[in-house]
Amino acid sequence: MADGLGRRLVAPTPVVPPPAEDPVRGRRVVVAGAGISGLAAAEVLVAHGADVVVTDDVPARLADLPAGARAGEGLPEGTELVVSSPGLRPDHPLVDAAAARGIELIGEPELAWRLGAASASPPSWLVVTGTNGKTTTTSMLAAILAAGGHDSVACGNIGLPVVSAVAAGHRVLAVELSSFQLYRSPSLRPDAGVVLNVAEDHLDWHGGMDAYAAAKARALTGRVAVGCVDDAWSATLLSAAPAPLRVAVTLGEPGPGELGIVDGVLVDRVFGTPGETVELVAAGVVTPGGAPGLTDALAAAALARAHGVTAEAVAAGLGGFTPGPHRCETVGTVGEVTFVDDSKATNPHAADASLAAQQGRPVVWVAGGLFKGASVEELVARRAPGLRAAVIIGTDRSEIVAALARHAPDLPVVEVESGDDEPMTTAVRRAADLARPGDVVLLAPAAASMDQFRDYAHRGRAFAEAVAALPPAPSSPGREAATEASR
Repeated sequence: MADGLGRRLVAPTPVVPPPAEDPVRGRRVVVAGAGISGLAAAEVLVAHGADVVVTDDVPARLADLPAGARAGEGLPEGTELVVSSPGLRPDHPLVDAAAARGIELIGEPELAWRLGAASASPPSWLVVTGTNGKTTTTSMLAAILAAGGHDSVACGNIGLPVVSAVAAGHRVLAVELSSFQLYRSPSLRPDAGVVLNVAEDHLDWHGGMDAYAAAKARALTGRVAVGCVDDAWSATLLSAAPAPLRVAVTLGEPGPGELGIVDGVLVDRVFGTPGETVELVAAGVVTPGGAPGLTDALAAAALARAHGVTAEAVAAGLGGFTPGPHRCETVGTVGEVTFVDDSKATNPHAADASLAAQQGRPVVWVAGGLFKGASVEELVARRAPGLRAAVIIGTDRSEIVAALARHAPDLPVVEVESGDDEPMTTAVRRAADLARPGDVVLLAPAAASMDQFRDYAHRGRAFAEAVAALPPAPSSPGREAATEASR
């Protein structure tokens, strides 16, 4: 099947009803991966009476397991179920071994879904996915639910494992799910789910855009499917969703059955009385602002309204919301140059929004890392005219340096060798030298961080620390010339 844009659509995996009885009691279960979600899964599995073995490619991680779980290797005899970590690739030997022996392999959110569905009072799941904006939207949703007095918690890819949230007995779950997690959640059927956007990311893991989009589409298999239709991929997935109620979100004026913006106010034309326009909150009080922040707010409002939350609670939750760190966060101003940390911009789509949000101010762009199969060509072609200069870091820096040379051959570009001591310190110093008063030095890497940092937060902290260490005013702003820049 293809949409009007000629893209091939992959139908979501049919919903599989969960078992009515405890799905793990008395079964031998292997938990593959001793990270946060794996250890949480092991603890809950033991509490449910499963025989639990935990494996990990790094044996040192098996030193401190939950009571009742034991360390192991591979798939011990009698294994009936495997619960995998999100990052366990489809081509991992353990995945192949489980398939060869006919052993079901699921992710931790799928385990949480099955345990919750088999309980006496299953929780409501409100699921958020997309290439970008997941954490902001999930956090906004949690703030709205709290403002409405609901027993709720944010969980999933945002930090708290879903299985822990289910075990704690919370009634409403604001669940952030990545494509990895959705890929291994075949029976998940949320009360409401949203796909914010779909852009190139994790293609090395999924093998291509079709498979990546199909994983995201699993968020739309429940009672209410929400799609941010200003994004072409999200609109396409929404149109193909099997949900009984499909809700569009747009930054424009909404039609019937949509949420959008009218005269600077976020409005709902879905969940009120037929034909009613329900005012939710003034766009000017939403933080972060701009198109990405307003889209996230509308998506969070749609999920909350689908759960029956009042317009007053939406207004209170969004009005009091502040975004987390490393999301277009100003970390300093030195010599009239503003330094902005958007380390969470871990792919080209996110970096594009971050650069657009600078509202015409010249930008010295700090970028680079691991691109995970994504292309930076379109991003560079679109945003190069707004750049003062670029400082490129990370393993895959040659890709972005080459793109800048093609689309902005006269732009000063500094390439920070990955072997340099304190690469972020070097990058910030060079960026400060290139900037002029009124400019923005923007960390929007367009890439993952694990080549040089533990995670995006570590990268963001390194940026902020390097800014704090700058002298009161950079000497000779703009003194770096294109002839001095290394490509």
